[in-house]
Amino acid sequence: MRDKPAATLLVDVERGTVVFANRLAVELAPGLHLPVSLHDWSLEAGLVTPDGAPLGAGEFSLADLAAGRPARGVAVTAARRSDESAAREAMWVVGVPLTDAPAPLTRQSLVILLPVREEEALRALQDRAGDLHARAAMASELSFTISDPHEPDDPLVWVNPAFERVTGYSSRDSVGRNCRFLQGPDTDRATIDRLREALRRGETFAETILNYRKDGTPFWNQVVISPVLDADGVITHHVGIQADVTERVELERARDEALDEARVTSERLQLLAEVVDALAHHLDYGDAVDALADVAVPALATWGFVTVTTDAGRIERIHIATTHPESSAAARILETEDISWLTRSPSVAAALSSESGYVAAPFPVDVANLPERTTPRQLDALQELGLGSALVVPLRARDRVIGVLCLVHESVDGFPRAVVDTAAHLGQRAGLALDNVRLYLREREAALTLQHSLLPEIPEVEGLDIAASYVPAVHRAQVGGDWFDVLPLPDGALGLAVGDVVGHDLRAAASMGQLRSVLRSYAWSGEHAGRVVAHLDELVRGLGMADISTCVYLRLEVTDEGADGTRRLTYSRAGHPTPLLRLPDGEVVALSGALSTPIGVTTLGEPAPQAEQLMPRGSVLVVYSDGLVERRDRSLREGIAELTRTFAEVPAGASAAEIRDELVERLVSERQEDDVCLLVVRIP
Repeated sequence: MRDKPAATLLVDVERGTVVFANRLAVELAPGLHLPVSLHDWSLEAGLVTPDGAPLGAGEFSLADLAAGRPARGVAVTAARRSDESAAREAMWVVGVPLTDAPAPLTRQSLVILLPVREEEALRALQDRAGDLHARAAMASELSFTISDPHEPDDPLVWVNPAFERVTGYSSRDSVGRNCRFLQGPDTDRATIDRLREALRRGETFAETILNYRKDGTPFWNQVVISPVLDADGVITHHVGIQADVTERVELERARDEALDEARVTSERLQLLAEVVDALAHHLDYGDAVDALADVAVPALATWGFVTVTTDAGRIERIHIATTHPESSAAARILETEDISWLTRSPSVAAALSSESGYVAAPFPVDVANLPERTTPRQLDALQELGLGSALVVPLRARDRVIGVLCLVHESVDGFPRAVVDTAAHLGQRAGLALDNVRLYLREREAALTLQHSLLPEIPEVEGLDIAASYVPAVHRAQVGGDWFDVLPLPDGALGLAVGDVVGHDLRAAASMGQLRSVLRSYAWSGEHAGRVVAHLDELVRGLGMADISTCVYLRLEVTDEGADGTRRLTYSRAGHPTPLLRLPDGEVVALSGALSTPIGVTTLGEPAPQAEQLMPRGSVLVVYSDGLVERRDRSLREGIAELTRTFAEVPAGASAAEIRDELVERLVSERQEDDVCLLVVRIP
């Protein structure tokens, strides 16, 4: 029992009120504000005797216990949960009247609620009640003081031994002095002012104050100072109760600091994630720069900007973001007009030329010298945006600084440590992210240049309207294996081909070039469509020239009966999606015949299948790669069905180019995942 913490109340016996409650006592009755009547406190704490009746309904009440009746105390259970006791846990309540204390305290009593977790301990208390007062006094650990407001400066006239132990000041050191000797350099002056005002008004004061022991060490002191009144209501003394709650306050502070740190870290990670996500959605370098400013600046500053430079170090782009919409016009002036204010900024120049390890620090804006490096219009715009403090963070890429993130706050001390750290992390991440976008765009541009160099120019063919399109996947920088060809043949026929080599790399592009060359050679010989595809497959498998690929070859030629413009179309498909033919009456026919295994795969069935279809005047042929119709949320069959419906809805008089554009617009997504080849041939 000596090691069990206790809930402690200080009671004004004459008034029947609780004037002080330690932490455990507050947790037993958390809904009350002191002072409060003993009856109300007992009800709020849910004190119940062993027979199930509320304390006070039977022989003894909490007021009786405070007066020392019965001397050994009583057993109760408490309804409230605290850090130390469970709901409806057994407790022993004993009152300790302070009859041996100086006169002002003789009206006071300590009520101690000791937790009892075992029946044997409860019986032991009942049998050995003679020393309960001593144990209760030990459990309370409260220090008491009495001061006399009728003496100059309201000096202390008595302190108890607990006060001496807590503060290090003896009774001789303390008596005759105002208790302000406990104050020190970090004691909150506003709290002291509230204490003085409460005493002046004759009210009870209760707060936690940072005090200092005799040896100079600080401690957190939970203080309650109450006026003592005589029969006429005149204040005769002040009674002070002190409890050293340093451990509790430090734990609460540590918890709050940990929560603050966790919150700051979470906010930082959230901002970094938002920036990375924003940059990932922008494959245009300028859009990525704008997105960085639009996301980062409002979260960290009043306004700011992101600027990036070319490889030669010249300003390439600047985007200003502001948290005040009414300042947007000023931001646009600085962003779109003369940017000499930026190129003359020493802080921006220092960040752009900084080496690895450079640490950005906030600084007050040098407003006095701004007129020397700005025009009046620029200065007005800068002042409208707000000029207090600034933080210029380099955007560091792999081999150099590619730009800066400049944050400006309207307050001189607008950047706390957490914001500075977040900005530093952001500069590193964003610099690499922007550099990745820049490198991706360069590689993609080179890849597309190579890809287009391998694709043919569409020739002018008499009597035909031809259009083609190659749409690269938006998320790849590599060249792909999709290709098409339009080849006028020596015998007057027209060879058409669309193919797709597996893969999206230089190997696929090289294979695509080989296949196109081989197919052109066999087509030029004038062989029919089936034999051209068969020869292509034989050569590829025999020489190991390429990876697996699909291909469709079509031969379009004028028939002997073609005076009305009708042409004959023969074709062969090596694992390739079905071409579509729209007839003059609007019917869309799937050219689903003549299917064999893909190029490079052992042939099953007929080695050189071939099918034939007449193509009257007014017909339109569409040949495509699978990227046009297949994607994650749509199967190949569903995509072909959608293409068929869309193709049928295109106006009858549309040109080949108009048909091509309509199909691309309606079937190719903004974030296309695969390359697309589309070939449209129309007989006007």
